[in-house]
Amino acid sequence: MTHWFHRNPLKATAPVPFNYYGVVTGPAASKICSDLRSSRARLLELFTDLNCNPQMMKNAADSYFSLLQGFINSLDESTQESKLRYIQNFKWTDTLQGQVPSITEDEAKEVHRSLKIAAGIFKHLKESHIPKLITPAEKGRDLEARLIEAYIIQCQAEAQEVTIARAIELKHAPVLIAALAYETANFYQKADHALSSLEPAYSAKWRKYLHLKMCFYTAYAYCYHGQTLLASDKCGEAIRSLQEAEKFYAKAEALCKEYGETKGPGPTVKPSGHLFFRKLGNLVKNTLEKCQRENGFIYFQKVPTEAPQLELKAVYGLVEPVPFEFPPTSMHWTPETLAAFDLTQRPKDDSAKPKPEEVVKPVKEPDIKPQKDTGCYIS
Repeated sequence: MTHWFHRNPLKATAPVPFNYYGVVTGPAASKICSDLRSSRARLLELFTDLNCNPQMMKNAADSYFSLLQGFINSLDESTQESKLRYIQNFKWTDTLQGQVPSITEDEAKEVHRSLKIAAGIFKHLKESHIPKLITPAEKGRDLEARLIEAYIIQCQAEAQEVTIARAIELKHAPVLIAALAYETANFYQKADHALSSLEPAYSAKWRKYLHLKMCFYTAYAYCYHGQTLLASDKCGEAIRSLQEAEKFYAKAEALCKEYGETKGPGPTVKPSGHLFFRKLGNLVKNTLEKCQRENGFIYFQKVPTEAPQLELKAVYGLVEPVPFEFPPTSMHWTPETLAAFDLTQRPKDDSAKPKPEEVVKPVKEPDIKPQKDTGCYIS
């Protein structure tokens, strides 16, 4: 699905050595810190490893977070926080401030599931962890409510794109495809709305992408709704629906150009050059011509001046975030291990001396050369 998805750059994080000199007073605590260093390094390596698969990523994430749990939660499973909860600060780059041409059915399922899991992770953070932050997230930062909400909804929308592509390949009923496309367009509209009050200098590029996808899938909905109307002998209404599809497709084309010219975070993709995009333009054109021919020879129906209302509801295929929970706390965390961290020996901050702002280096992403674009086929 080459050049089809807008993707913000991989987030970079500042090094965390887990060295707590004086605080660590025994071998069990030292072992925990050593394991945290190595498991974190392994997880970060996998983000740019082209041979990484979802299971490898899950195993590495579970290994790291099971160890990190001892820094977050009490070992007695109470609602109390760990005494180490505030010993370590983490820094990372922010999204706004700061790919294969076709996929197999198995790969499509992995993409679909991964996006649902991602939505679940964002949702879990939003509901369970972000509210516990000592310092509320600044406006426009990644942990701020508007950005987290946009991420959740975009993950759902892009997962549904896989569902739509699959439904088209399997030649499912037009009424189902229209409903899925309409729901997906609504997802993109909601994600765009979540970002609408952010500073345009940061959010304009991301919002252009969301807007063009909203127009594109609205065009899809009207196109397949027109096919449904034609099958019900409502040729005049079908023509009007196809005309509306034509209008939204033209809007999406214009937005593709604007998106490419808009400065902002993230690599610029080229949706209008993708076969999946171009095929819809041909489908709308050919279906509209068919409706007009049949209306001229058979139906002789008046074409309404108002576009039909899309009151479509998909009965299945809608994406919900996969509920997420952190892995259980590592068995290496015991009361004795926790006791080996002596916070009374922690060096006091010298607030009199200003500290230089730490620069987080960007992630060097692998350069994946796009192959010949054969479209969004799932077989």
